Formats: sequence, C-alpha cells, structure tokens
Amino acid sequence: MRAFVFPGQGSQKVGMGVELSAASAAAREVFQEVDDALGQKLSAIMAEGPDDALTLTENAQPAIMAHAIAVLRVLEQEGGISLAEKSDFVAGHSLGEYTALCAAGAISLADTARLLKLRGQAMQAAVPVGLGAMCALLGADLAKAQALADAAAEGEICTVANDNDPGQVVLSGHRAAIERAIALVKDFEIKRGVLLPVSAPFHCPLMQPAADAMAEALGKTPPGALIVPVFANVTASPVSDPAEIQRLLVEQVTGRVRWRESVIAMQAAGVESFVELGGKVLGPMIGRTASEVNVISTVTMADIEALAKEL
Repeated sequence: MRAFVFPGQGSQKVGMGVELSAASAAAREVFQEVDDALGQKLSAIMAEGPDDALTLTENAQPAIMAHAIAVLRVLEQEGGISLAEKSDFVAGHSLGEYTALCAAGAISLADTARLLKLRGQAMQAAVPVGLGAMCALLGADLAKAQALADAAAEGEICTVANDNDPGQVVLSGHRAAIERAIALVKDFEIKRGVLLPVSAPFHCPLMQPAADAMAEALGKTPPGALIVPVFANVTASPVSDPAEIQRLLVEQVTGRVRWRESVIAMQAAGVESFVELGGKVLGPMIGRTASEVNVISTVTMADIEALAKEL
C-alpha cells in the first residue's frame, strides 16, 4: 500500500517550480491556473522572489500547494501515473492537507489556491505581529514537549502545535511563553529550542479568528468526494466524508498537527511506501518515525522520471 503526502509551510524557496515550468506544459498550466485564480503573478514570486514576499504566509501557502500539484500533474500527464490507481491514502502537513484534498479531487485547484490565500491572510491577521511565536524543540518527544509547554505557559498560551517525529515537536503561543519554554529546555532534558522564523503562532488557540474565517469560507466552498481517503491532521485517522473533512479543516487551524501519529497510523493501515510530492521535508520525518518503509521525495523532473519508473 502507498500514501502520497504533501509538505507544509517552510518548504518554499525562491526558484521553486522554475525547472518544472521550463520542462513541462502540465506544470505551466498549474501555475497559470493558480495565478488566474488569485489575480496575482504568484508564479513570478515563486520563481524570482524576493524571499520576503514568498515567505509571507498568504503567498507561501498557495505557492507550496501549487508546486506540489504541478509535480503531481507532470507525474500524471507525462509519467502516465494515476494517483487514484497508485495511492491508497493521501495526507499533508498543515496546509499540505489542502494540497492532499486537491490531489484527491475534493477541491478544485483554483478553489484550493483561493482558500489557502485566505487561510494565510486570516492566520496573519488573527494575532498582532510580535504577540505570538513558535519554537521547534529538538530531541523532544511529545511527553517532554507537553510538560515543558505546561511549565512555560504561566497563564498564557503555550501548546504543542506540531508533533512531527519522535525527536521534533513544535510549540506555539504567546511570544513570552515561547521564550520561557526555550529558556527551560535543559530542565526537561530537551536538546535544544529554536525560535522559528514565522509571522504568526499557528495551530494554537490564538488562531481562533482564522478558524472562524475558514469556517465561513469552507461553508461557501465545501469539499466534495475524494478518490482516496485523507489522513486528517487533527485526528491522525482516515476520513472520506466531505462534511467531516470540512469540520476538521476548521479545527486544524487551532488544533495540533499530529503528523507523527498519522505516519504510524498509515503504516498500521498497511502503508509500506510514502511518496512526498513537492518537497523533501516530510521524507526525513517519516523515516525517523516509521521503520521498514520506503520513502521517496519528488521535486525535480529527474525525481519525477525516476518515480514514474518505480511506480
């Protein structure tokens, strides 16, 4: 069994998609459709930057999605590979869940781009700049991270945002609480705490205004039927009912990304092969979480050609 997985924020970089665009009409069509849907030349920002424009949450989210879907379309149209035939599940990390739903046919490419643009804007607007922060805990499991978060909170928000793999957990919340957490890492036998270069504290209760905005947006553009089930971030379990997916996408804005648990659950469901499309971020996390699985991360035309032969 095989799962196709899609990366989240942080996997963007200037120059993304340039090689694909040059080599494939299928990729160019994806980037053009996203540009048209957003009414902006996002593809130009992806190709040329500047870096601070691409890093803006409202640009990074649709850009990462567009890049991954371009990889998928090239694989499908030029590699002759059908996601419906070659995958049993899809999953994505945070915004990657929207990419997964687009890949599985539940949301159109144009609607996915518009939803992610709005999601980025709403997440940015939810908390005044400087009030929130996130940090990565290296050498921390979930139990240590939770204990640290509880100790650092002191009446403020400090919570586990991403449980990425057995040695990497991300905290999110009020900046002062996150700074206290970083200062306390050694007391909890955690190797290191690193402040993340993000513009807002994602996946914590401070994001409730953004969750409300997404509830309204998804009410107008609800997901449809999927060709394969998606493993949802907030439940770490497979979902195929569109109404439930809609509800979970709203919960996801303030809820924990249970990526480590999702990988374990996919493996327990019989997945032996993971294919990451559009990045090389999830592959290492999967490798650290699940033993005896095959992991392939696919970004370039050479990667796509090699994958098409293997599938």
